Amino acid sequence: MSRTTLSERGDAPAADGGQDGGGPDDEGGGPRRALPPVALVVAAGAGALLSVGAFLGLYVRPTSDDWCALWKARDLGVLGITGDFYLTQNGRVTNAFLTGLLYSDGMRGPSLLPAFLVVTLGIGLYLLGRASLRALRLPFPRVAALTATLVVEALLFFAGTRPYQVLLWAPATVSHTLPSVVGVWAALGAVAAARSRWRWARSAAVVGAVPLGAAIGMLSEPFVAMSGLIAVAVGVLCLPRFGRTRDRFVPTWCAAWCLGLLIGLVLLSTSPGARWRRAQRPRTPLSLAEVRATLGDWYRIWETVGGQWAYAGALAAGVLLGLAVAFATPGPFPGRKGASPAREGAPPARKDGPRAPSPGTPSPDAPAPDDSPLYSPPPYSPSPGGPPSRGTFLVAVALPVPLIAVGSLVAAYGLRGGYGPGGWTYARTWTSFLVPFLLALCGYGTWLGHRIGRRLGRAPTTGGARAAGLTVLVVTGAVAVASLTALVLPVRTLTTKTVARSIAWDRQDVRIRAEAAAGRREVTYRPLLIGGLAEPFFTEVYADDWAARCAAAYYGVERLVRP
Repeated sequence: MSRTTLSERGDAPAADGGQDGGGPDDEGGGPRRALPPVALVVAAGAGALLSVGAFLGLYVRPTSDDWCALWKARDLGVLGITGDFYLTQNGRVTNAFLTGLLYSDGMRGPSLLPAFLVVTLGIGLYLLGRASLRALRLPFPRVAALTATLVVEALLFFAGTRPYQVLLWAPATVSHTLPSVVGVWAALGAVAAARSRWRWARSAAVVGAVPLGAAIGMLSEPFVAMSGLIAVAVGVLCLPRFGRTRDRFVPTWCAAWCLGLLIGLVLLSTSPGARWRRAQRPRTPLSLAEVRATLGDWYRIWETVGGQWAYAGALAAGVLLGLAVAFATPGPFPGRKGASPAREGAPPARKDGPRAPSPGTPSPDAPAPDDSPLYSPPPYSPSPGGPPSRGTFLVAVALPVPLIAVGSLVAAYGLRGGYGPGGWTYARTWTSFLVPFLLALCGYGTWLGHRIGRRLGRAPTTGGARAAGLTVLVVTGAVAVASLTALVLPVRTLTTKTVARSIAWDRQDVRIRAEAAAGRREVTYRPLLIGGLAEPFFTEVYADDWAARCAAAYYGVERLVRP
């Protein structure tokens, strides 16, 4: 079929360039045709960084908490290490159970975990973006959505101050990165149940949210606070009285999730292990001075985050996605001649006059069919009537800011109570609020890009409009590429240190195992520091050196000695 015929029928071309990549009169390019290549370049850069991070998992070697997890998983088994955490460590039953499974085959599990996190989080975010656009009855541009997903992931894993801990160190990723992955997929499960034609699917989703929330409650306290706040906000906004939903499924699911979080948190906080841990560092009574100190920690956290300008890449990726959505929406766009700005969303008129549709032919203004690469209308729409009201829209746009602020403040308070005045520097715990922070930046960028794209589409189809669209596209793409370029050096440093340490560790491991097999009860160990983590001999008092004692238990010797 010729391109002219496609245009005359008013069919919308694919947002990712899968069909035309431009209108019939889009000579010489234009923003619509240039967007897919720009998005692909950005996606390739982010994907390359993530591929390196996933591959580095093969070079991960034990350090810090790995030493304890290895010997306990080997000697106590999965249930044994779970009981040990509950009774003597911290009460995080889910954390202990997952740790036991992960280390049951030595370092094979921790080595594969980074790739698992990259893939599962990426797929989850991609599908979450698809569900969000479908809920808003908007097209789904695949390439731009993939670009936004990969950029957000790359920034999450590599833009922070502790990339090794956020992606490669299993004890931290199980506690603070994996919960976000579970949260994303739990939300997708709720969306799938909401769209299902079977009532039992919704019942199962609500019932399943309770144990899943309880498991999360015994896995990561910072994520409990952040996900609980988000669930409460979503549940309230989706009450039928506000006109956005037909029934109470969404509020009920959110309530079940919060109930599960509360159950898990109670089980954790009342455990013998949690009581023992609190006894090691009694919490300072809440006072005005303590509140000021916590606010100071919270400010320093966001000062550190704000000092990383690369996070602007999430906003830029969102703008690219918003532009792609706007250009994919049926209607005028820069570069198409004869597009009338009088009717937004109307297809271009036929040169030989209108043609009456045949029976069963969908209207040109209707959403694309279900097999369209642009957009798949949901079988179930959570909204009973059109777009959200202005008030609801403004609340939804403004809500992420206070939610993220409160969630991060709760995390700062918990870090100060658990680790003292320097607890705020434990950047691996920031993941619980950095994920919604990056998604909010991407969402704001999408809204802005969509506004710009529609404004360009309503502008007179002149060279000036096309030049303005190309300028916006080039600037946005440049910001996204620059933000990824800023991550190249951290990724290179991470790669160099991780690989060099693995080589040195393997050499030392062979020597220590040979000495232990020969019957030596004391072996020499040279600390191999990485990622700001503790290694044997991090303290002068051997009785307090849990890392050295766990490493000795791992090798089956009585004591490690300094070189």
